[in-house]
Amino acid sequence: MRSQTFVGLAVAFTARTVHAGFGLTSTGNSYRVDTNGGLVFDVSKTNGDITSLQYNGVQYQGTSKMSALNSGLGTSTVTAETINGYVKITVAAKSQPVTHYFVSKANDPTIYMGTYITGEINPGELRWLARLRRSVVPNGWHGDVANLDGCTAFEGKDTFKCPNGQTRCKMYTSDRFIDDQVHGVTGNNVAVWMIMPGVAYETSSGGPFMRDINSQSGDDQELYWYMNSGHVRTEPWRFGLMGPYAMRFTTGAKPSGDLDTSFFESLSIQGYVPASKRGSVSGTATGVPSTFQTVLHWYNNASQYWAIASPNGGNYTSPLMKPGTYTMKMYRGEYPVAQDTVTITAGGKTSKNIASTDPNPSVMWRIGNFDGQPFELKNGDKIERMHPSDVRMGTWGGSYTVGKSTQKEFPMALFSKQGGTATVTFKLSKEQAASDNAVLRVGTTLSFKGGRPSVKIGSWTGKDPGAPKLIDSRGVTRGAYRGYGEVYTWKVPAGTLREGDNTLTLGVFGSGDAAFLSANYIVDAIELQGPKGADSP
Repeated sequence: MRSQTFVGLAVAFTARTVHAGFGLTSTGNSYRVDTNGGLVFDVSKTNGDITSLQYNGVQYQGTSKMSALNSGLGTSTVTAETINGYVKITVAAKSQPVTHYFVSKANDPTIYMGTYITGEINPGELRWLARLRRSVVPNGWHGDVANLDGCTAFEGKDTFKCPNGQTRCKMYTSDRFIDDQVHGVTGNNVAVWMIMPGVAYETSSGGPFMRDINSQSGDDQELYWYMNSGHVRTEPWRFGLMGPYAMRFTTGAKPSGDLDTSFFESLSIQGYVPASKRGSVSGTATGVPSTFQTVLHWYNNASQYWAIASPNGGNYTSPLMKPGTYTMKMYRGEYPVAQDTVTITAGGKTSKNIASTDPNPSVMWRIGNFDGQPFELKNGDKIERMHPSDVRMGTWGGSYTVGKSTQKEFPMALFSKQGGTATVTFKLSKEQAASDNAVLRVGTTLSFKGGRPSVKIGSWTGKDPGAPKLIDSRGVTRGAYRGYGEVYTWKVPAGTLREGDNTLTLGVFGSGDAAFLSANYIVDAIELQGPKGADSP
């Protein structure tokens, strides 16, 4: 191994915009890496912040705050070396259980990174945050959903109302982890991208449907990758190596998420597990209609992985996984329909078939789909990118008539102090009304402040099911819809249902604060189980 190491060594360096070739140099306060691919960046010897990002001769680093993990790691031991033709900078924080790595290779305008943690990081989240000059990369992810220009904070310090009645929040830039391999910010003939290839998420928490901030357009253009956070947190943090992941500069084109990081094996990166020490599982996943995505999810206390099965036949192959025993879940969309366990060995290829065990009872009528998502319901197509009070939103609460109304007429969320209740009018035949086995089933995807359904049909009122497990984080107002996914059922007493017209009223048990911060829940689907009739799905 050929290695050259700098540890706080001062070497005279003259700033330049014409590249002199790939390599590492040292100035009084920083290490400088020239990728010979158009990107030159500086890393502070004191705290590991990136203090300069020059691409094709233009400075992209913001001026007020630097690019770093979280808001900076503080005093750190920072070392730099060249190993086997790669530049590696190691930042070992002195007051946090974290070691961060920057890696560069010749002719590649990419900063490869890995973040190794042995405990939770203050202040309870772990993110890479590049603070860029907005004058050169003005455009955030998902358009203007986090463009704060002229807008005023009205809920906490992160959710803003604009003069035109629209709302903004950095949470609205998020995408599901399973979908988010590449996201970025752009300008005129330039873009800066975060790339999370392969198993970059394996040590993060939250599973395939977790979402978190990707960008915010304020004084700086902020580009994020969240590894762990308290935003709608549903499981404990995992510890170990986050990544490898990367930040790449381009002249505008979006890069592939299929990024080779196998060279990390030769760089002594803590926690890195090469392909040769991993295994996989493959098989068939059946029982989910082709109109839904079939998602496989493997997890234990140390790692998490996922894959999407083929819609034709349900064939799947997992990513290369660390050895261990995993819980294996299958989802219809985001709704769990089967569970098993599987053991992975180094170099092994395991076979495992899995099939839906979700019951398929007779149903009188149904609103929505039990798929763990509210998108087909009223305002569901907007909730990821705007606040419920946004001027572009439809009304909340309202009335729905089975057999006449469309799914878009039923609200995707109900609030205890905003929008009122939702009523469902439905007709039953004599046989259906006489059934003594009717069951009302309400699926939810996320609860806030203990919100859960209250139900009433005629003179019968369903029992309060009790508050669900608390997630201490704003949800629907910041674009989140995914939590623990509680499903509630009530047996409807004989004599409650009537031949002809019936009315179900849904409200909210719980109080909370005012308006949209009152107790609430997001609706997945609602069905009345019993003998089939004219309105059965």
